[in-house]
Amino acid sequence: MNDTPGWASPGSAPSDGQEPDSSGTTQPTDRPSDQGGTDQPEQPSKWSKEQPPPGQWSAPSPQGPGQAPPPPPSPAQGWGGRPPAGTGGHGGQGGGYGGWGGPGRGAGGPGGPAGWGGNWGGPPPAAKPGVIPLRPLGVGEILDGAVSTMRTYWRTVLGISLAVAVITQIAVILLQGFVLDDNTDTDVLNDPSATVGELSRALGDTLLSSGVVLLITLLGTIVATALLTSVTSRAVLGKSVTTAEAWHDARPQLPKLFGLTFLLPLIALVVVGVGTLPGLLAALAGAGDAGAALAVLGGLGMGVVALWLMIRFSLASPALMLEKQSIVKSMRRSSKLVRGSWWRVFGIQLLATIIANIVASIVVIPFAILAAALSGDGMSSFLDSSGGDLGWTFLIVSGIGSVIGSMLTFPITAGVTVLLYIDQRIRREALDLDLARAAGVENYGGSTGTTSGS
Repeated sequence: MNDTPGWASPGSAPSDGQEPDSSGTTQPTDRPSDQGGTDQPEQPSKWSKEQPPPGQWSAPSPQGPGQAPPPPPSPAQGWGGRPPAGTGGHGGQGGGYGGWGGPGRGAGGPGGPAGWGGNWGGPPPAAKPGVIPLRPLGVGEILDGAVSTMRTYWRTVLGISLAVAVITQIAVILLQGFVLDDNTDTDVLNDPSATVGELSRALGDTLLSSGVVLLITLLGTIVATALLTSVTSRAVLGKSVTTAEAWHDARPQLPKLFGLTFLLPLIALVVVGVGTLPGLLAALAGAGDAGAALAVLGGLGMGVVALWLMIRFSLASPALMLEKQSIVKSMRRSSKLVRGSWWRVFGIQLLATIIANIVASIVVIPFAILAAALSGDGMSSFLDSSGGDLGWTFLIVSGIGSVIGSMLTFPITAGVTVLLYIDQRIRREALDLDLARAAGVENYGGSTGTTSGS
C-alpha cells in the first residue's frame, strides 16, 4: 500500500535484518562469506517498491547508552495537528467549513469547527460587541437581543417609548372624552327594534371612532419604530445613542416611513377587495346566497395572499430607515431578504406579536378593571357590553395602563423587526463583517475572506 503523508507514521522502522544506508535505502546486514565470493540470490524485499523520495522518511538512528529518546512530534506536526496557518487544510485555502488554513465560516459562524485532531470543543464563540453575536441568529437570540437592548439602554429606549405613548394616549383620551363619546351610541346596536338607518348610523359612528383611535395609535407607533430602529442598530455595535441623536437620524426618513406604513395596509385592503368583488357583484345581480358565499370564499383566499405580501414586505421599515431607501426600493429590499425564509420570518414576527400582546394585556387589564371600579358605575359598567359614557375617571386610569403597556411593547416589536432584518442580511450578505469593522473588532473573519452564513 502506498502510504500518504499526513496519515502514515513518519519514521517507521524497517524490518528485522535490514539497516538503512546513508542514502536512506535498506541493505542486508548479513552477507555469507563461506561461499567463495559467489553471489547468492537476494531474498525478496519486504518493502514496497513505491517508496517516498530518499531522505523523506528516514528511520531513527540507533540510540547509544544514556542517550535521551527523541522528543514526540509537536501538536502542529503530528498526525492530526493543524498545518501552519494559511496552508489551507480540509476546508481549502483559508476558508470553507472550518478549514485548517484560517478562520473559515462554518455553520457555527466565524472560526468554524476545528480540523481533524484539532480543538474538539466546537467552534469558538462569535464576536459580540453589542446585544447580539455577529453570526446567524436563532429565535431566542433575536428575542433576547430586543430585551437586552431595552435593559442595557433603558434610559433612551424607555424614554422614547414613554414620550410617544404619553403623547399618543393624551390625544386619544381628549378625543374620546370631548368628541367620540358623545357621537357614539352603542345602545342602538343592541336594540332589536332599531331601524336599519339607526343601525347603520350607529355602526358608522363606532367604526369612525375606532378608526380615529387606531390612526392616532398608528402614528405614535411609526414615530416610536423610527426612533427605536436607530437605537437598536447602534446597540448591535455596542454603542449608545441619545434621544436627540436618534431623532436626528430618523427625522429625514419619517415622511417615507409614514407613506410606507399607510401603503402596506392599503395594498392588503385592495387585495382582499379584489377577492370579494366577484361575489358582491353576483349578489347584486340576484345570486343571493351563492353570491355571498362566493364573496366570503374569495375574501378568505385573497386574505391569505394579503398575509403573504405583508410578511414579504415586513422588513421594509428597517431597510428604509437604515439604508436610506425609498418606499418602493425598501419594499423590493424586504422581498429579496425574505425570499426563501417566509415561514421563518412569519413565525418570529408572530411570536413577537403574541409576546407583546401578552405583556400589554398583563398591564392593561388590571388598570381597566381598576378604572371601572373607581368610576361611578363600578364593575357593572366595565362588564356591560352596551357601553355608554365611561367618564373621565375610566379614561384616565385606563389610559395610564395603556401608556405603561405601550412603553414595554414598543421596544419588543421594533427591536425584533430590526434584529430580524440584520439577521437576514448576515445570512445572505455577510453583514457581520461590516458590523465587526464598524464595531472595531480586529482580525474578524480572517485575512483571506469569508462566505456568508447559511
